[in-house]
Amino acid sequence: MNTPAAHHFAEEHTPDAWSVEPAAVEDPVHPRMPNRTTVAAVLFDRDGTLVEDVPHNGDPDRVRLLPGAREAVALLRTAGIPTGVVSDQPGIGRGLLTDADVCRVDDRVDALLGGLGTFVYCPHLPEAGCPCRKPRPGLILEAARRLGVDPRHCVVIGGIEADVLAARAAGARAVLVSDPATDLLAAVRRILTAERGAPS
Repeated sequence: MNTPAAHHFAEEHTPDAWSVEPAAVEDPVHPRMPNRTTVAAVLFDRDGTLVEDVPHNGDPDRVRLLPGAREAVALLRTAGIPTGVVSDQPGIGRGLLTDADVCRVDDRVDALLGGLGTFVYCPHLPEAGCPCRKPRPGLILEAARRLGVDPRHCVVIGGIEADVLAARAAGARAVLVSDPATDLLAAVRRILTAERGAPS
């Protein structure tokens, strides 16, 4: 299991190895995946997408997976597609959480989902203007760097507009799942179906 680590981004630490272009937002049930190389990794928002949204949660015992989350991650793992989590955790900046709290919760999520490739989070307040807080691209770029993939070939799955905008800013593809209980697993299945049908 990977041990999650905090990323307190500064401008000079924002990965810039990739030239990125804006990406389209995909329908969660019918995402278009034109060829195999366009899905190098799938990055999930954490709270409200994979697990129940408990504001500023620092208690691993309160982590509850949302329906379909475990199966969605397992399908990607079986297909050999790396996964990661990118989340804003402003409770740290507000003094409501510590980095250690977030790491413990991430470890619990990781254990429940059977292991993901990386966890990256932003600890800053919205007004900090950091490059990592969604809708800015820092989390997506850093997760892609850690996984060794081009961010343009990542799919970001999340439940709010900031997830979509962060993906777009990083050049990644975005899938908006407003109802993870039904949309999350359907989105992953469609991604995989498109991948299997793509020319090699």
